[in-house]
Amino acid sequence: MRAEIDRVFREEYGRAVAVLVRVFGDIDLAEEAVQDAFGEAVRRWPSAGLPPSPAGWIITTARNRGIDRLRREATRADRHAEAALLHARTEEPEEGAVRDDRLRLIFTCCHPSLAVPAQVALTLRLLGGLTTAEIAHAFLVPEPTMAQRLVRAKGKIRKAGIPYRVPHEADLPGRLRAVLTVVYLIFNEGYAASSGDRLVREDLCAEAVRLGRLLAGLMPDEPEVLGLLALMLLTESRRAARTTADGELVLLADQDRTRWDRALITEGQELVRRCLRRNRPGPYQLQAAINAVHSDAPTAAATDWAQVVQLYDQLLAVAPGPVVALNRAIAVAELSGPATALSLVDELDLGAYYLFHAVRADLLCRLGRRREAAEAYDAAIPLAENAAERRLLTERRAALS
Repeated sequence: MRAEIDRVFREEYGRAVAVLVRVFGDIDLAEEAVQDAFGEAVRRWPSAGLPPSPAGWIITTARNRGIDRLRREATRADRHAEAALLHARTEEPEEGAVRDDRLRLIFTCCHPSLAVPAQVALTLRLLGGLTTAEIAHAFLVPEPTMAQRLVRAKGKIRKAGIPYRVPHEADLPGRLRAVLTVVYLIFNEGYAASSGDRLVREDLCAEAVRLGRLLAGLMPDEPEVLGLLALMLLTESRRAARTTADGELVLLADQDRTRWDRALITEGQELVRRCLRRNRPGPYQLQAAINAVHSDAPTAAATDWAQVVQLYDQLLAVAPGPVVALNRAIAVAELSGPATALSLVDELDLGAYYLFHAVRADLLCRLGRRREAAEAYDAAIPLAENAAERRLLTERRAALS
């Protein structure tokens, strides 16, 4: 039963918070009420059994818990709160431009009064149900730093009286950058889980793609929206080939490409072509284009690496950063050899990132520098937080002995 409750939490936490925020207009109250409801589920469901509609049970229970809390607070201090509650119970929900509860909460959390990193972190916490550790991993910052960032964001909303309000259509473009970041981070956490034994969290990938499709329908003239959707579809198309039947990680070069999802590839490539026709390249469109090149190649050796490197050059120009530079170096290794790539990697300041050490280890191994490769694997293994990634690195380290 605990596994079932965990599944319901993963799949429904974000939706329940989004619905309760709409009902109460208070992010803190909504989050606390949903957490109370899941606590009640842990106590009741093992003996009473799973209700016919677990999601509906959670939302109803959370709503009742929230109402109880408002009543208690109104009795103690402020009768106006009770009046507001009664109003909330009878008022027709405001729809606005964004009709989906979860997407609406993303736009709401991405309020311009908050810095973009705070917007993104808060949304991931409320919607994705991601732990503070998982969000910290996505931002490559220590967990205490992320915890403080979340507390400050919620405190600023509370102190500044930033209201929960359905965003108007005119608000959407100004908040789009942070919204796209949130959706992509949800997808990435699903595609390569930052912790646990399983490499992939299919629920998060599916939710991110669903949000991407909603965004594409809502803002079809924004090429970066189309680019992000294309990027997620092309990446998702490889999911079945990324792991063995035992859940072990299979790298891109070793994947059975006949297992790639051709329907997703076709849809993703068509979106990339639509982006190219608009000629307004941005980071998501360029990453989608890189993945489109990979999806064209029947084998890893047949990949057009020159085009991949060229696209990474453009990506570095519009979105410079060490992680992009690291990925470019991987492509350079295929085009110009491991020695050239290693010189690029060694210039990067990414010592806390396990992929930096893993890439170095691979390049050193290809250059025959086995002792240094082993040292690089030793640095990478403890930094990898997913068990599947650790196992692959450990196997490669052992092969050098």
